[in-house]
Amino acid sequence: MTLVLPGRLQACFVVEAEKFAWWGVDNPGASASSAGLPAGEPANLRLALPVGGQVVPAEVPAVLVEPEPAIAALAGWSPRPEAGASVHAWARIAAALREGSTVDEPRLPTAGHAALGLDGTTIWSAGAAIDAARRSVTGHPKDGIALRPYQRAGVAWLQAADGGGVLADEMGLGKTVQAIALLAARADGPHLVVCPTSLLGNWARELERFAPGLTSVTLTSYGKLRANAEQFAATPWDVVVLDEAQQIKNPDSQTARAARTLEARLRVAMTGTPVENRLDELWSLLAFTNPGLLGSRARFRRRFATAVEQRRSDAAAVRLHEIVGPHILRRRKREVAPELPPKLETTVVCRMTAEQERLYRAAMDGAFRDGFGSGIERRGRILALLTRLKQLCNHPEPRAERLDGRSGKLDRVTEMLAEIMDNGERALVFTQYRETGEMLSGHLRAPFLHGGLSIAAREELIRAFQEDDDAPPVLILSLRAAGFGLNLTRATHVVHFDRWWNPAVEDQASDRAHRIGQTRAVTVHTLLTERTLEETIAELHAGKRDLAGIATGETRTIENDLAKLSDERLREVLEPGGRR
Repeated sequence: MTLVLPGRLQACFVVEAEKFAWWGVDNPGASASSAGLPAGEPANLRLALPVGGQVVPAEVPAVLVEPEPAIAALAGWSPRPEAGASVHAWARIAAALREGSTVDEPRLPTAGHAALGLDGTTIWSAGAAIDAARRSVTGHPKDGIALRPYQRAGVAWLQAADGGGVLADEMGLGKTVQAIALLAARADGPHLVVCPTSLLGNWARELERFAPGLTSVTLTSYGKLRANAEQFAATPWDVVVLDEAQQIKNPDSQTARAARTLEARLRVAMTGTPVENRLDELWSLLAFTNPGLLGSRARFRRRFATAVEQRRSDAAAVRLHEIVGPHILRRRKREVAPELPPKLETTVVCRMTAEQERLYRAAMDGAFRDGFGSGIERRGRILALLTRLKQLCNHPEPRAERLDGRSGKLDRVTEMLAEIMDNGERALVFTQYRETGEMLSGHLRAPFLHGGLSIAAREELIRAFQEDDDAPPVLILSLRAAGFGLNLTRATHVVHFDRWWNPAVEDQASDRAHRIGQTRAVTVHTLLTERTLEETIAELHAGKRDLAGIATGETRTIENDLAKLSDERLREVLEPGGRR
């Protein structure tokens, strides 16, 4: 299909950039000047254009203009035949905005709001475009929440969502403040916010900070939602927000079932990982936000899950993306927050000590000698072996009195952290194992944030790390307990001491430091023990990321894949490089 420009100058408001755009001709800058409009800055603009009887995304030449000069020029502009209907419509709207009178939204043609969102699928409505233009001229809304342009665009998208949607911005882009701005804009409520217990204090502080006068919000945990499902379902909520909505990714869980019973005018699920392992997770999210969109779970499995996950059907994947795309807003830091300092990623390869290698090989030999059985028994025994091997990569005896000299990883991380501290910097060290965390805490004389701590104790560790100059410069964290919802921007280094199967979980943890508010480059150090299953995990991570195009997540479970392998192939996978 060949793209044909309209041939006449068009005007469009780009919601996420909060700028006007002139487009529609090969040289929009020159045409705008000839028409008495400010020329602006040349750019390529992504629009939804009719091509060959279909509406498709297309990149066209444009110029971007700041709202104030654009509105000033349009408000006093005289109609000209070389300009299209969208320019004439925006001239009328600009005059109304300057006068403070009511804007007739239906008079804005499609060309005037055809700019695509940064996720490539969102086409802003006429109302959203006009409201964004009005805010850009009149300033921030009366609630006083100062939002970045992409955050204001996110709030507009949520307001315009048909019943609900998934806000899936990358970690660190401020999903919480966008949700609070949405609630403040619908102040009458009542609203319900459900989040992990560990984030209740954070939500209370953020509400007090950004919307101190908002009294219509009920905060609760997922545990209380499960325990009091009927009570919560009996209230007709205006907005229900599920924070860290991966909590409902299992559609059979009591939490997911309780969430689906909630009555609300608008349902919002917030998560940085819409899909981690299986497409059933996507169905579960959208069954909450947009009931009925994907049909019954059985039909969804037949139509999409089986086709995509087992048959790798590109056609099914494309069709699924077409259906869910308008209901999931996903922006990445590199797109909307280029001012963030870079995140530098490095892999630190560690050698096993002789003791580690002896125990690792012994564990392998014993497991394969005894056999794994079949069915559920096989999967359980393989998972037990995987856990043992991963822990041996960390240390052969984490509870021992003498730790140094026995683990290549521990010795290396000790050297790295000493150098980091000598440079006056701070670091986060993540591990998935409680025992390993306790070992690191004792060895490094650093506090350990894990799921067994009270909420108050966790919050004090975070406050001290962020605010106290005399607090230890290293913080050990449980990957699952602290992999989301925390702001730890005082750290400039993140260390992954061991490897999690899912790369998205590690990325979430890294974003505790690399998020809005960070002013320095963040270095992420991933430790990898050579010639072990950690090399396999690194390779599988790359493969999983290649499959992440359906809904910005992953579609298979590594543990299950390994359990399906033959013994011979499994040994090759767990012992890359063999016995060198």
